[in-house]
Amino acid sequence: MSKLNLSIAIGDYDRNRPLIDGAVQMDGVDPVFMTLSPEEIFFRAFRNADFDICELSLSSSTVKIADGNFPYVGIPAFLSRCFRHTSLYVRTDRIKKPEDLKGKRIGLPEYQLTAVVWARALLEDEFGVKPSDVTWVRGGIAEPGRPEKIKLNLPKNVTLENAPDGKTISGMLASGEIDAFMAPRAPALPPDTPNVGWLFPDPVEAAKDYYRRTKIFPIMHIVGVRRELAEKHPWLPAAALKAFEQSKAKAVAHLSEPSATKVTLPFAEERVMEAKELMGEDYWSYGVPANRHVLETFFRHHHSQGLSSKLVTVEDLFHPSTLESVKI
Repeated sequence: MSKLNLSIAIGDYDRNRPLIDGAVQMDGVDPVFMTLSPEEIFFRAFRNADFDICELSLSSSTVKIADGNFPYVGIPAFLSRCFRHTSLYVRTDRIKKPEDLKGKRIGLPEYQLTAVVWARALLEDEFGVKPSDVTWVRGGIAEPGRPEKIKLNLPKNVTLENAPDGKTISGMLASGEIDAFMAPRAPALPPDTPNVGWLFPDPVEAAKDYYRRTKIFPIMHIVGVRRELAEKHPWLPAAALKAFEQSKAKAVAHLSEPSATKVTLPFAEERVMEAKELMGEDYWSYGVPANRHVLETFFRHHHSQGLSSKLVTVEDLFHPSTLESVKI
C-alpha cells in the first residue's frame, strides 16, 4: 500500500520538530509540512479546509462542532497550552484585586478567542466575576478595527461594545478609557506606561497555586484531520495522535538532557525540573484520559459564555479511535 501524501500545517514548536525534520514518522503518511503562524493556519482551515492535518483553535473547533459544520475531526494532541494569568492587565490605580473588576470595562481583541474564554473562566470560577458583571470592549491590540471572526449569539445579560473608530484597546487602557485588558498578547504599549500592570503581580505563582488546586493546565490548540480523510482512512486519526505523542516525547527528552542547554535561556533545565515536580513527569500531556477534566471545564464555560450553541462533549470533538491509547 502506498503512503498518503498529506499536507500538515503546524507551528514551529520544539514538540513538533521531530515530526517536521523526519525523526518521527507518521504511520502510512508521506507528509508535506508547512510551519505557519496559528493565525494563518486557523484562517485557512476554517475558511477553506486548506490542510489535510493541521493545528486548530480549541474555541473555534468547539463552535464548529456545536453547529454541525466542523470540516475536521479532532485529535487530542494539544500543541499549545498556557496558563492565562498573564493575559490580564489592569489599571493599577483602580484595580487592586480580581473582584474589583465587577462593574468595570474590559478590552479584548475577540470575544471568542480560546485564551479569553479561559481567562473569563478563571475570573468566574476563582473570584466570582461573571461575564455579565463587566462591560466588554472589543478592538485591535495594536491596530484599530479588528473584527470578530465568528458570528456571536451572546446571552442577553452580556454587554459587548466595539472600541471607538480609530482606537485600540491598548491605547484605551493607557488613557484610562477601559479598566482592564484581556488578550493572548501583551498590550502594545511602551514598557514604562504608568498605572498599567498585570492583574496578578506574580502570575507564575498564581498559576502554580491554581494548578495545585484544580489540576487544570489550559488547552489552547488541538490537531484536526480533514473529516473526509478520516472517513476514508479510519486508521489515520490514531496514527496522527501516535506521531504527535512520539514527537512531543522526543522534544521533552531533548529539553531535559543537561549536557548543553537546548534553548537560549538560562535555568531552562531547572524550569523543566520544577514543572515535573508540580505537574508530574508528563507535564504537557496529550490524550483524553489525562485531560478530560480540562476539556469539560472549557466546554462548560464556552457554552455558558454563549459561544457554542450546545454543550459539546469530548466524544463530540475527538475521533473515537483517539479517546484511548494502547497500553503494553
